[in-house]
Amino acid sequence: MRVQLQRLAALLALACAGAAAWAAPPPPVPVVAPAADPAASAPVSLSARKVYEQARSQLVQIRTVLKGQASQTSVGSGFIVSRDGHLITNFHVVSEAALKPERHELVLVTADGRETPAQILMLDVLHDLALLKVQDPKKASGFDALTFRPDTDKLAQGERMYSLGNPLDVGFAVIEGNYNGLVERSFYPQIFFAGSLSGGMSGGPALDQAGRVIGINVARRVDGEQVSFLVPASFASALLARGRDAEPLKGNAWPIVSAQLAAHQDVLTERFIAQGWKPGTHPRYSVPVPPDRFMRCWGSSEPSRTGGLDFERSDCVMDTRIFVGEFNTGTIATRHEAYDGSRLGTMRFAKQYAASFRNEGFGRLGPQHQTKPQCHEGYVDRKGLALRTVVCLRAYKKLPKLYDVAVLVATLDQPQAGVQGRFDAQGVSYASAMKLAQHYIEAYAWVK
Repeated sequence: MRVQLQRLAALLALACAGAAAWAAPPPPVPVVAPAADPAASAPVSLSARKVYEQARSQLVQIRTVLKGQASQTSVGSGFIVSRDGHLITNFHVVSEAALKPERHELVLVTADGRETPAQILMLDVLHDLALLKVQDPKKASGFDALTFRPDTDKLAQGERMYSLGNPLDVGFAVIEGNYNGLVERSFYPQIFFAGSLSGGMSGGPALDQAGRVIGINVARRVDGEQVSFLVPASFASALLARGRDAEPLKGNAWPIVSAQLAAHQDVLTERFIAQGWKPGTHPRYSVPVPPDRFMRCWGSSEPSRTGGLDFERSDCVMDTRIFVGEFNTGTIATRHEAYDGSRLGTMRFAKQYAASFRNEGFGRLGPQHQTKPQCHEGYVDRKGLALRTVVCLRAYKKLPKLYDVAVLVATLDQPQAGVQGRFDAQGVSYASAMKLAQHYIEAYAWVK
């Protein structure tokens, strides 16, 4: 399309390396110079001291190191959840060891500096969690473990919380903040933590004043102040229950990642189609714009200052993306642009309109991750409304039977105006890709 707006704010995962980053639409606020970090100078309360002292022996730093070299490639945090040496952390903290076990291994470092190897028992890729266990059976007993706060004990807005971890590999720390409910429009539940998390704290616990685990540090917004996110503790508790007696993973975890993504895309496709489209998105056409249930939509307009092409634009994206090691996937986005070329004349409008349709790209990931795009171009008659359509697929090389699908649509009924739309779904099956493409194209129609 005519303009590629690069207005990306990031949700930055906190591991120092191998971190996941999510693109998100910009907040409706101007960019300002960053203020001083209040958490850096705020005194630690007596409650924070108490919580930290009680939890200190259950905290660990998790280092991913190169086999045979003992050089760390990334660091994160974790915590002990059983007397038998089970630990919880984020999947993205251990993703190198999970996906490239021939090159990487995990080492735990306790708050008093003891080191021991660890192994991965189970992964929850969709919620960015991993269950580990101390590798040496002689050391895998008698641990002090943190307990999970029961789901029946509901959190109140503003309740004090304490996030723990090893920020930036400089030492274990406690960060005070507040519970602010669940993140709105997130596809999977996440806790909105008003506190300042830093890189290296991923996988550490967030505790209530009684020292019980409320959530697991996972990400923060880099375009906001003290806007951080936690995985609710119930998912970690469920992972421990499922994997407590599991055998350590053998080989790389790509088959596990693929299976969980396959389940995710089934649910995502079903929920996306079931929600329908917003009404009243264009005066002449029904243009597909999804409701703001698990997506955020932002609009903009740009009248030409030189008598050229005027256009209005709408972008809808999900905050949720699934981190799978070297890239993210598992998300849906739509956008459209409405063009007015009445001041250009028919010939100039047709030239610019066609050029805008041709400049779309399909190179999100490099050739090491996906095949070349396979595209089909055609024309569709939607009850008298002529559409030009292009549907492209790219297959993942390490995620069998999963694809990225892109659908381009342009209306063709007016000589000096029109609408161009784009739909993208990442990490979907062929059947879901076709279903979603049909759902999107069939949403174009005349306004009744």
